[in-house]
Amino acid sequence: MRKGVIVKVAGPLVVADQMQDARMFDVVRVSEKGLIGEIIEIHSQRAFIQVYEDTLGIGPGEPVESTGLPLSVELAPGLIESIYDGIQRPLDIIYERTGDYITRGITVPPIDRGRKWAFKPHKKEGDRVEGGDIIGSVQETVVVEHRIMVPISIKGTIREIREGEFTVEEIICRVETPDGMRDISMLQKWPVRKPRPYKKKLPPEEPLVTGQRVIDMLFPVAKGGTACVPGPFGSGKTVIQHQLAKWADAEIIVYVGCGERGNEMTDVLIELPQLKDPKTGETLMRRTVLIANTSNMPVAAREASVYTGITLAEYFRDMGYSVALQADSTSRWAEAMREISGRLEEMPGEEGYPAYLGTRIAEFYERSGKVICMGSDNRVGALTTIGSISPPGGDLSDPVVQSTLRVVKVFWSLEDRLAFQRHFPAISWLNSYSLYHDNLEEHMKKHVTEEFPEQRKEAMRLLQQEAELLEIARLVGMDSLSISDRLVLETTRSIREDFLHQNAFHEIDTYTSSEKNYLLLNLILQLHHLCEGMLEKVIPFQKIQGLRVREEIARAKYIPEDQLDQLREIEAHIRSEAEEVLREEGESNA
Repeated sequence: MRKGVIVKVAGPLVVADQMQDARMFDVVRVSEKGLIGEIIEIHSQRAFIQVYEDTLGIGPGEPVESTGLPLSVELAPGLIESIYDGIQRPLDIIYERTGDYITRGITVPPIDRGRKWAFKPHKKEGDRVEGGDIIGSVQETVVVEHRIMVPISIKGTIREIREGEFTVEEIICRVETPDGMRDISMLQKWPVRKPRPYKKKLPPEEPLVTGQRVIDMLFPVAKGGTACVPGPFGSGKTVIQHQLAKWADAEIIVYVGCGERGNEMTDVLIELPQLKDPKTGETLMRRTVLIANTSNMPVAAREASVYTGITLAEYFRDMGYSVALQADSTSRWAEAMREISGRLEEMPGEEGYPAYLGTRIAEFYERSGKVICMGSDNRVGALTTIGSISPPGGDLSDPVVQSTLRVVKVFWSLEDRLAFQRHFPAISWLNSYSLYHDNLEEHMKKHVTEEFPEQRKEAMRLLQQEAELLEIARLVGMDSLSISDRLVLETTRSIREDFLHQNAFHEIDTYTSSEKNYLLLNLILQLHHLCEGMLEKVIPFQKIQGLRVREEIARAKYIPEDQLDQLREIEAHIRSEAEEVLREEGESNA
């Protein structure tokens, strides 16, 4: 242990002298209270330390002790269903020991050292293994098989492998390497700022189905992709993140609450254990890890929380799982960087953010991807990262938004105008975009319908046409529009209200499968096409507008997933009612 002495305290920043042997990003213990910190800058013998706990009462002259190790997370069975703070301290265990507030300097192992896990080997003695190979598994929860991997640095022949119940620190395997015998336990450690390696990055060609119609149909994200959700206060960023955490088609969910309100994190903690996974029937917590760094926790720990979360996500990706990381919100992370940078007296960039803001954001999102994992079996894993952004006043020119848009491929723009109209999710269909359409087209044609891409394009064309027509109507009045234009407005009203609008708190409407997505939008577009044909045959617009089937279409989104035949019946009703109107009009003209 290398010891220094504090010479300056500025909020979460502590400056220590006599740290000549210190290294960047080493973890240190600050003062007699043993506060956890990390070295973020070194000048000669002086180390600048960001402290992840409250520095109240700490002063010059107190000791600083370096551990000589970087900030790392522990990786082992026991991660799933856990609730950690930004530096992987288990909050539930801390609560049992100290009550509602985290005691300064408390140290609790992230992984329970006493619990025994039933290890089942997948390899046998004499097998050749390399870093990343799966040597066995543990049934961590009812739905998650925790795959034990050979550490990246080990390559050789298995000389002993054991089966039975072991703690995470007990030896389960011994591998003979060119450098001698190496012992393997179920516990590994990994520095949070260092991306975990992989063999090859693959193009993302499979959609991450979220169950949210506006996302899955118009602005999809691919497994292994990146997305951001910027929006002003009250526009529904956190609700969207909660919806994605609950329903996204990922095998593992890592949710990072970075600087969010405590009551919002409490909602997540209460809801997830109660919600049933539609695929397994178990609660969603059975495949979820939560990182809770609320707004009343020390600001420096926010900076670490996103790295903690993405390192845990990479670990499960390396097992061959599809992982979704929700970061809510990266603005709070950027604000933490700005505060620390200001205390370091660094030259500020745009709006006071550090000059390296864009680099840090890019490094974070670049850790996503669909990859061939390390190991000899060429298994594929995917890590999808979705970050929400809270720009001041909803200003999309904010540096955090602009730096994020340079690296992510999906942009879900939230509008307070839509939120005030009670249209949720308040994702703007005119400002949002997805760059994954071409990648996902073949998959959607194969697994949903050949018509899926064309259907999406037609819906977007109509919505864009609506914006133009409404602008004209504002200038010269609605009566100036042609009958065909008014039909477009009627159809887009149905698209907005009956398709894009979705109730997150309704038992059925909260989630929509890809098949139901297609069938719902198909009803609206089929009616539009039939109405166009009726206009050509000079049917009065009032009759077209008053079709009874419109009410059936409006209620169609509340039809359960196991009763989709009812949607096909509505399709038949559309045709029969159109034929009835044409026949009646023909008879009256005769």
